[in-house]
Amino acid sequence: MLRHFAAVSAAAACAFGSPALAQETQVEEPIPAGPPETVFDGDFLSVGVGVGYNASYSGSDDYNVNILPIVQASVWGIDINPRPAGIAIDLVPDPDEGVAFSAGPMVRLRADRADVEDINDDIVAAYGELDRAVELGASVGVKFPKVLHPFDSLSFNVDAAWDVAGAHGGMFWSPSVTYFSPLSRATAASLSLSASFIDDDFADYYYTVPATNSVLPDTDLLPGFQAEGGMQSYGINLLLAHDLSGDVTDGGLSLVGIGGWSKLVNDAADTPFTSIRGNNDQYFIALGVGYTF
Repeated sequence: MLRHFAAVSAAAACAFGSPALAQETQVEEPIPAGPPETVFDGDFLSVGVGVGYNASYSGSDDYNVNILPIVQASVWGIDINPRPAGIAIDLVPDPDEGVAFSAGPMVRLRADRADVEDINDDIVAAYGELDRAVELGASVGVKFPKVLHPFDSLSFNVDAAWDVAGAHGGMFWSPSVTYFSPLSRATAASLSLSASFIDDDFADYYYTVPATNSVLPDTDLLPGFQAEGGMQSYGINLLLAHDLSGDVTDGGLSLVGIGGWSKLVNDAADTPFTSIRGNNDQYFIALGVGYTF
């Protein structure tokens, strides 16, 4: 049910260094006018690839192109949903009608500034590579169908995860709200609003700037800065998806376009990595293709 569209959207977001958009776009399939039998009613597998244009690190004003695979599936009533560089598992079966709930574990890899070659700013790169974080946590949500017409939905979701790999050693949590509506039998749109919040350990690891740096001349040194946790960002994204067969219910090949903006706030915006060397406005665009079996 357009779940392959959601997969491309979420994977695209993960390529973008945009914390507010670290939540996947929750896209649900439109219900056909005829018998409600679709490729998504039983077990299915969606695979694809996305190409995104995103900031080279959180707070950067330089942008990179990223290519990444996409996988989403449902097996025996358990949904496997994409997250930025990770997955979330929904262990709660959806009812045939009415409000649906979701809950289950999630895991993601965070690689912000983990490869100096991807940091398109020599001054920021001189402050060194960071370790990759493995974030383990949970995702919960609720979806209300038939909000404005029989085929749309409004979803609320919260992700929370903690680093278990000893990188930033902290946690984040991110609420989001998504409105989905089909525009035709072949095309659908999704609009999402999200925010992210971080603790002191997370903020210190990614946004604190040491007062000294032995590899930089004094003229290039950034001011020392001690970051603390709180709200990190907020943002919005829009997804448009089109099934090439003209019918979203039969699976097959689909095209997806997604665009978004987020704004870093508080210490994520005030750190010299952002305020001097970058920009707290973060943009991304992406195109993707997916196939559902």
